[in-house]
Amino acid sequence: MTDFLAITGGYVVPVSGEPIEDGVVVVADGVISAVGGSDTTIPDGARVVDATGSWVLPGFVEAHGHLGVHEDGEGWSGNDTNEMTDPNGARFRALDGIDIEEVGFRDALKGGVTTAVIKPGSGNPIGGRTVALKTWGGRTVDEQVLAFDVSVKSALGENPKRVYGDKKQTPSTRLGVAAVLREAFVDARNYATKRAAAAAKGEPFDRDLTDETLAAVLDGELVWDQHCHRHDDIATAIRIAEEFGYTLVVNHGTEGHKIADVLAEKHIPVIFGPMLTSRSKVELRDRAIGNLALLAAAGVKVAITTDHPVVPIDQLRLQAILAVREGLPARTALEALTVNPASILRLDARVGALEAGRDADIVIWSGDPLAIESDVEQVFINGRPVVVRTSAQDATPRIVDRWERFGRTSWKG
Repeated sequence: MTDFLAITGGYVVPVSGEPIEDGVVVVADGVISAVGGSDTTIPDGARVVDATGSWVLPGFVEAHGHLGVHEDGEGWSGNDTNEMTDPNGARFRALDGIDIEEVGFRDALKGGVTTAVIKPGSGNPIGGRTVALKTWGGRTVDEQVLAFDVSVKSALGENPKRVYGDKKQTPSTRLGVAAVLREAFVDARNYATKRAAAAAKGEPFDRDLTDETLAAVLDGELVWDQHCHRHDDIATAIRIAEEFGYTLVVNHGTEGHKIADVLAEKHIPVIFGPMLTSRSKVELRDRAIGNLALLAAAGVKVAITTDHPVVPIDQLRLQAILAVREGLPARTALEALTVNPASILRLDARVGALEAGRDADIVIWSGDPLAIESDVEQVFINGRPVVVRTSAQDATPRIVDRWERFGRTSWKG
């Protein structure tokens, strides 16, 4: 039997389309089936949620974070962000280090974030595979996976040269970091050629997880998420991407405004941020919230990141609010939290907008989420309530614990 849900009466903001007064969102088995006005047909037997006086939006997408691999408040014990023992860590996977009980997942829900792309850190020139997760709902991390194959994290600039320079090994300079990337892609290209030749002859072939991952980047199966702040590092990222022909996404890009026209001309998107930080290193000296508006004005597709836990993930929308104050159009700010990150990382068939066919990841807000006084009232992931209000007068919504999904009264009973 189909499980129907209907959210009615709210100010529905699909983001991919125009807002709808007194709108209706219909969900069937966890997938949005209709978005429209008050005349939208509500199936018999549907659970009806009255959102009158509230705003209804898609869940936000955090496009670059370390949720669960760098656990908030856990020190070294909970930090599995960087395997800083090999400059080429393409075989490493963020998925294998994620603790879904980390407090950051609850913070994500409080901030309206329902999807997070979790990445290894920036200590290595090549950090490893990323993964896209829903931010609640599973007994294990595997049950929350939206997409296993998203991207590979890489880093240019100060971080890898510091890490390996301190070890007195390559790479200790920007030249060395770029060389590591080029050598890795040449090796992967040679590997792919030998693999194809072996397959054509029906011969056995020894797999290599590092080269397999980078060959997938060269084949266009995985995006290349390039950590870079300074404009010269961004130029290096573009240069290497064009040499090898892979899909580049600039992560951070805090000096991207200096070459915004180049990024726009080449259709290279920027996952911008984090914004609420000090200028803690040289490559951040020209960081400014207003740089995001300059990128967007030049025609660059932008998303916003907290880089959690660098900035707590529930502050994702606060960064958008501050960016609007610094000149970013409000519509672009909402797009930078929803449709843009979903599109940039190829998740837009599932998340990022209220559209028929996409997952029913829906957040009901007390008002405009770009107004600082607005609060999350209810959250649905795959049509299932994960943040609820016990009553209309309940000022503090409750996060539905995972064990409740399985008909238990607690993890113990």
